[in-house]
Amino acid sequence: MERAKAWIYKYDQNWFYHCNQWPEIVISFFKWITHFGGAGFTISIQLLLHIVGPDFLKSTVLAASFSLAISHLIASLMKRFFRRIRPYLALPDAKVYGYLFKDPSFPSGHSTAIFSVVVPYCVYIPELAPFLLPLAVLVAFSRVVLGVHYPSDVAAGAILGSMTALFFSYFI
Repeated sequence: MERAKAWIYKYDQNWFYHCNQWPEIVISFFKWITHFGGAGFTISIQLLLHIVGPDFLKSTVLAASFSLAISHLIASLMKRFFRRIRPYLALPDAKVYGYLFKDPSFPSGHSTAIFSVVVPYCVYIPELAPFLLPLAVLVAFSRVVLGVHYPSDVAAGAILGSMTALFFSYFI
C-alpha cells in the first residue's frame, strides 16, 4: 500500500510541475475559465435557469442543483477526512496564480462542482456534451495549472461530481 501511495504521489508531483509551468498568456486564460467551476457561477446559473429557464429544462436543472449541493457536501467531508496539503504549500518551486486557498486540497471543489452541473445537461440534452464536457475538463485542468490542486485532486473531483450527477439524473 505504501508503495502505491508513493507512486501516486510521485506521479502527482511530476504532472503538477508539468502543468504548472505555462506562459503568462495561458495562465490568463485559465484564470478566467476556472471561475466557471466556482460556487458563485455554478449556483447562480442554476438559480437563474430555475427561475427563468424554459419548462423543458426543469428536470435537468433540478438534477444539476441537487447534484451540486450533495457533491459539495461529500467533497467537504472528504477534505476534512483526507486533509491533503495544497501543492503550492507543499512543493518547492510550485507557482500559484490567484487566491491562496488554505483548506485541504483533496478533492477539488471546482472540479466537483463543474462536473456535477454539466453532466445532467449532457444526460438530458446529449447535443450539449461536445461543448459542456470540454468546458468541465478545462476548468478541472485550470486548477492544476493555477497551482492549487494536484492532478489526482481534480480527477477525484471530476469522478465525484459525475457520479453524483448521474445518480440524480437517473432518479429525478
